[in-house]
Amino acid sequence: MFGGRKYQVGIGKESSRGIAVAPSFWLPKEDVTVDNKKQYVNNDSSMGVIHDSNDARIVKEWSEGEVTGKVRDKSFGLLLLGSFGSVSSALHESETLVYDHTFSVANTNAHQSLTLEVKNELEQLKYALGVVSSLKITAIVGKFVEFACAFKAKKGLASTNAVVYTSENEFISKHATLKIASDLAGLDSADAVNVKSIEISINKNIEEHDVLGSIEPVDYANKEFSVDGNIEAVFEDLETFKNVFEEGILKAIRIDIKSDAVIGTASNSELKIDLASVSLQDWSRKSGNNDIVTQTIKFKAHYSLSDAKMLEAVLTNTQVNY
Repeated sequence: MFGGRKYQVGIGKESSRGIAVAPSFWLPKEDVTVDNKKQYVNNDSSMGVIHDSNDARIVKEWSEGEVTGKVRDKSFGLLLLGSFGSVSSALHESETLVYDHTFSVANTNAHQSLTLEVKNELEQLKYALGVVSSLKITAIVGKFVEFACAFKAKKGLASTNAVVYTSENEFISKHATLKIASDLAGLDSADAVNVKSIEISINKNIEEHDVLGSIEPVDYANKEFSVDGNIEAVFEDLETFKNVFEEGILKAIRIDIKSDAVIGTASNSELKIDLASVSLQDWSRKSGNNDIVTQTIKFKAHYSLSDAKMLEAVLTNTQVNY
């Protein structure tokens, strides 16, 4: 018998797709549910009796699950890489030990694979060919900025890698701001908008590549790449959200999460997420007699032809590369 706090989860970037590697980071997690799965086929051939089957065979083995936790300034880069598929790294301006990692959506159906490793009191398993199927980032007033990342992978195999945690900076709600502008170019000069929460969700629409001669998927393909989210704010003006929703205007959005922890000479850990073209697809309000009136907005991101992108993220930290 043991508690969930005894579970430990690590992630590593695979050099060769589907070949397990040791974790580069062990994640201080909130929850992890990565388990082996099996698919059976039942033998329904009749044998002179009314019973519906006489045997069952395993025809497919894989693993899937979800890891949740707080967004941290170094390890989260691997989850972004698995979600976006591409990264380029360069020194941060006026720094020698601080780097900007720009994550872009790779226009391929085989984004970067990861190895997950999960350890508890009874077993330690590594899951190769781990692909991100979805990633959700949530910032809510009074809480840590958190993530929920869903994976699919090969079935878990025994491992003995040592668990070593890395010192990292975390982000809380006071570090997060939202900006809205007519286009990406206007975000730098835009003022922050007062909101109570924001959630952004990336969905990769993963499909297993099953073939004859293998009981496991030989690969996973990410298909259509979609991004949507939710915003909650006090209803204090018409122009910011309601009129934009009613008029069907497309906007650019920036979620900027900047820690007050100093890194390098005079920089800060930061996660900046830009959405080039966003439509507000639903707007509603809550107006209870004893409550301040609030508004909830659902948005969807679109590919911008003029910017040649839908989504981009920049993570600033002291990690040299991913």
